Amino acid sequence: MKTLSIGKIRGLQQCSTADGKFAILALDHRNNMRRLLHPESEDLTTAIEIIEFKYQVVSALRNIPSAYLLDPLFGAAQCISSGILPGGGGLLVALEATGYTGDQVARQSKILSNWSVNKIKRMGANGVKLLVYYHPEAKTHHDIESLVGKVAEDCIEADIPFFLEILTYSLDPNSSTLMNDERYEVIIESAKRLTALGPDVLKAEFPMDVQQEDDQEKWQKACEGLTQASQVPWILLSASVDFEMFLRQVEIACRANASGVAVGRAVWKEATDLRDVERLHFLQSTARARMQRINQIVVDQAKPWASYFDPVCANDCWYKNYPGS
Repeated sequence: MKTLSIGKIRGLQQCSTADGKFAILALDHRNNMRRLLHPESEDLTTAIEIIEFKYQVVSALRNIPSAYLLDPLFGAAQCISSGILPGGGGLLVALEATGYTGDQVARQSKILSNWSVNKIKRMGANGVKLLVYYHPEAKTHHDIESLVGKVAEDCIEADIPFFLEILTYSLDPNSSTLMNDERYEVIIESAKRLTALGPDVLKAEFPMDVQQEDDQEKWQKACEGLTQASQVPWILLSASVDFEMFLRQVEIACRANASGVAVGRAVWKEATDLRDVERLHFLQSTARARMQRINQIVVDQAKPWASYFDPVCANDCWYKNYPGS
């Protein structure tokens, strides 16, 4: 186990519940949000619409999540400056440019232009999130590994927690998603390789193809395999599955020692089809109740993140050797 710096410990404390578990509301969507708000043509979606939707979600679910994951274009600064983001909640900010470049079977991830770990730290955020598209055998795997390593170094320099999200994909040009045993194998191998490069928390896909396999004992074993593979605490992402399916996944993952969740569309997706009063009612009732149910599972069953790290020695001389001027 590794030892965290004081700054990283404090950042993780601010992003987690009182007992050290993550119940993060994910709302850093950009291209996906454009498509959700105007499925007939994403070009119709305006920046104002996206910002307003994020205002509404954060406001309706206020004070339930342990932290809020927002993007630098339409969410983070806007929710701070408007006063909608609660002062007591943690803030994670996305580092990457949305989507990927390159070939479908050799995907490249990159940092958003004119954005950086240092800027995220300076704006007052408590954590950095980097999403990468990764397959251990893709031609671009070395590039992705280098990117993860560089961001890890930058987060050490800025003394801020690094949350790494891995989205796997198929090397079959006729199929964009992994299925059956291949999905499990690629997710596990990806976790092994990339968590060794310096992130502090892994944001992971559910390690089973739930459309092909409904045996929850196998789900449990798969999640236990992910716990063993990851060198850092891991949290489950919702990956746009419906709420009831995600709830089942959360229960299994937390019993397998996941440290919580980062949930987005499973909680609020239907609100993108609604407008005005109907949208607000859905968010304040259904979405809020969903987030509360997920939080309760996390609080009751997830494994505290601190159990993955050695305690830091903070005696009366610790500050003398602390990095920085």
